[in-house]
Amino acid sequence: MTDPKSFFLGAEIHDYLVAHGTPPDAVQQELIAKTAELGGVSMMQIAPEQGAFMTMITQLLDVHSAVEVGTFTGYSALCIARGLAPGGRLLCCDVSEEWTSIGKAAWEQAGVSDRIELRIAPAIETLRALPEERTIDLAFIDADKPMYGAYADEILDRLRPGGVLMVDNVLWGGAIVDATANDENTVALRAFNDWLIADERVETVMLPLGDGLTLARRL
Repeated sequence: MTDPKSFFLGAEIHDYLVAHGTPPDAVQQELIAKTAELGGVSMMQIAPEQGAFMTMITQLLDVHSAVEVGTFTGYSALCIARGLAPGGRLLCCDVSEEWTSIGKAAWEQAGVSDRIELRIAPAIETLRALPEERTIDLAFIDADKPMYGAYADEILDRLRPGGVLMVDNVLWGGAIVDATANDENTVALRAFNDWLIADERVETVMLPLGDGLTLARRL
């Protein structure tokens, strides 16, 4: 099993937690292994328990229209796509042909590639070009941290009432509360977290899942 990514979980508890939820299947395990071959950057992949959570929330919300900002090697997209309602679609925004090609192969293998549209372009341009109607059911942001607020703002304007925005890395390895951590990403995440909790368009909950996952429900 992979090293724990969720906060405060030791290896033994992490293995137990994954074993007592729906564990990664063969396609997911292969995708985890292929991503690990990339080296240190593989830490950008979400935790398997986070993936299982995302599949379930996609199912619970009866999601027909989903958007992802930051696809990396496609694990989160695979998890969301598997939970889509019949005929549902996921729009993935990323700038890397190399990393997303790994995901595309996994999507094909899992039989969900027909549910996913991948756009290789700056995500903010893709989001701003979307129709302004509030038709998105679910969105996930896991990309460049200084742009989180801009991405979320565009998505929230298009998220249906009761729709959910999920945002990754909101605890940032604990650095979010470390007064000595003032790098660009940490400062950007602090500002984003404060901005979102004050946004009257949503009600929010922050979970210690993975590297911190915020759920913002559109009012």
